[in-house]
Amino acid sequence: MRKKSSATKSLQPAAMILGVGSFAHSIGTALTDAGAEVSTYLTRNYGHYPPTLCGKTFSREAFPSPVPLLVKNDIDVVIPQSIDWALQPWAADLIKSGVGIFSPTGEAMRIERERDFARELCARFKIPFPKSFVASNRIEAEKILEDNPLPFVIKNPLCSPTSPIHTVMCETVADTQAWLRQVNYAEGVFLQEYLGRAEAGHIALVSDGEIYSLVTNQEYKYAFNGNLGIVAGAPLGGLVERDEKDKYGLARQLIHPLKPWLRAARFNGPLQVTAIKRGGKWHVIEYNIRIGVTSGPMILRMLKNPAEALLKTARNEKLSLEFNDPFKFGCSLTLAGYGYPFTQVRGPQLPLTVDGKFDCDVWWNEVAAANGKLHVTGQRIADVIALAPSLKTAIARAYANIRKIRVVGSYFRTDVGQSLWPPGAV
Repeated sequence: MRKKSSATKSLQPAAMILGVGSFAHSIGTALTDAGAEVSTYLTRNYGHYPPTLCGKTFSREAFPSPVPLLVKNDIDVVIPQSIDWALQPWAADLIKSGVGIFSPTGEAMRIERERDFARELCARFKIPFPKSFVASNRIEAEKILEDNPLPFVIKNPLCSPTSPIHTVMCETVADTQAWLRQVNYAEGVFLQEYLGRAEAGHIALVSDGEIYSLVTNQEYKYAFNGNLGIVAGAPLGGLVERDEKDKYGLARQLIHPLKPWLRAARFNGPLQVTAIKRGGKWHVIEYNIRIGVTSGPMILRMLKNPAEALLKTARNEKLSLEFNDPFKFGCSLTLAGYGYPFTQVRGPQLPLTVDGKFDCDVWWNEVAAANGKLHVTGQRIADVIALAPSLKTAIARAYANIRKIRVVGSYFRTDVGQSLWPPGAV
């Protein structure tokens, strides 16, 4: 077992990521560059190659539980990609192990896991939230729509990557009626009033009972240019602005009022709020307890000591965050493969080529290597991330680099930054 003094542990913690693909590749590389020792426990059956580029990897098949690996490798902090870690048979052992977890646990997880619980919290603390309902079947859902003839966003009541319902945006009552005849009611349905597209988010760390703002962000969730098509399973692009002073008021209005509950629930970890601005007022549409696939890597690059920030948050200690001054804005672009976002459409494992050198971060996702060459293994190929002192420069750099990657049939949105920003715009 590797032995470290307490001083060394704070400066060079050992981190284990629970995840795959570009999430593990990006978070792992950012932490490795900051002096941490990184390994990855592969939680899904794809995206195994990218994490190997920044440390050791361990498969579920060879290691049914990551907990013995934590002890063997003297791990200080675990970083989950998804909230579903808490549903695994080894979750209780992970919590009992005493290893820091960069995620809230127990009651505190309900703010993301249970959509109606988030609504109840907002009602309790007088935080604006769209009119929302839970129905157990189609008959109940259609009766709610009859009594409340509004367009609704249709979601699963429980948040999970494997939910039977993924977010469906309905902009009219007729849209809602049509979709209520189509969705899977295995876990019921959560109906949330559609408030428009003036959407933005804010990400903070919660530790030692205090809230530390990091960035305001915007995700481009629709599949195609002009915010057209369906809401994809993961964003096609994103923007972040360093915002420790909460420039747009999202944290003050939508996170800070929750402080009594955060303390009572012993919440420590990342907390993101996503909101819609309507009538000059922000309304919560959801909370998440992760730093995000698109925003997370940009946040870690913006922090001077990202490994220490994650470790102290996981230990529920007071934070003293410092930022890298040149990096005020970030732009993330996703290269999508043949058929995306329609996951039932599949292409072959196509070759991937790169024309020239990258001068920003490029994180591989569903990509593998064979005989010294790269090929795609799925529909989300890469995330390209650029940071800069200005938003314009960050966007331009990200586009210059994503255009260096060639895979036949792939695409990326070419309009990130042309709508939705500044926060509250459409």
